[in-house]
Amino acid sequence: MTVTIYDVAREAGVSMATVSRVVNNNPNVKPQTRKKVFEAIERLGYRPNAVARGLASKKTTTVGVVIPDISNQIFAEVARGIEDIANMYHYNIILCNADKRKEKEIRVINTLLEKQVDGLLFMGGTVTEEHVQAFRTASVPIVLCATTDEQEAIPSVDINHEDAAYDAVTNLIQNGHKRIAMISGPLQDQSNGYARYQGYVRALEEAGISLNEDYVRIGNYRYESGVDMMKYFLELSERPTAVFGATDEMAIGAIHAIQDAGLKVPEDLSVISVDNIRMASMVRPQLTTVAQPMYDIGAVSMRLLTKLMKKEPVDNARVILPHEIIKRESVAQV
Repeated sequence: MTVTIYDVAREAGVSMATVSRVVNNNPNVKPQTRKKVFEAIERLGYRPNAVARGLASKKTTTVGVVIPDISNQIFAEVARGIEDIANMYHYNIILCNADKRKEKEIRVINTLLEKQVDGLLFMGGTVTEEHVQAFRTASVPIVLCATTDEQEAIPSVDINHEDAAYDAVTNLIQNGHKRIAMISGPLQDQSNGYARYQGYVRALEEAGISLNEDYVRIGNYRYESGVDMMKYFLELSERPTAVFGATDEMAIGAIHAIQDAGLKVPEDLSVISVDNIRMASMVRPQLTTVAQPMYDIGAVSMRLLTKLMKKEPVDNARVILPHEIIKRESVAQV
């Protein structure tokens, strides 16, 4: 049978209120009494009822995390940062995979809110008006993690994706490249796909290079789309000398498509991207990429959420973390 707080109180010879104070680390309990209660808990194998404690305190010490793709290395690293800070502040995590599907994301958000989480982290997906409407119904703090909303009204932690793309393409231009193609993410993804496309366009414009529509193809952030889009570029009568992949996965797909065609990276085509997943340093040649501080994005997001949940002062509810180019072997001068 389930051991209750009443059983522990009877075993220790104290009141249920005293057991409750011990379980909740209330300092107003004598050391000898505290010892008796803990001994009774150990003998009986009592586990405090988290649901009941949550109902009493109106806090569950639980945070919901919506992740768009649990198999993606980028989001796995963000989740690790979230988990480490959550443990530090004694919060439990409910992690929900949404498969990058808006309908599932909305359903998961509502489910987590129904479970009375103390706060919510929405990770890395496109924030639509439907998402914003779901967030408005929440009575708990929400932080966007590795994404932002278009109005920038919701607290968020991310990098500047446009600047990251701009720096990547500028690196190619500084190496003498003028025929630069881009394998973009979906342009309806404002905070990531479209922002990185805008960075690509801005770098070309500032260098006086005309935008060639044949040099832009839309992928889905994954390896296979990088392979497919690169095959298209290789069939052009005037193929590019360099390719900017909006993600490392697509860039690695591009490298393999180039190699499958009997060409070499970077001798025949240079490749650069954004993210700096572990695979970027494992592929040959190693991929030059703009690194996102993914662990830090997760950690800072969780710390911001703890401040909001505890109603602590917040100096900046929209945090932009720095990025940096990691120069490896996939870019050559022309």
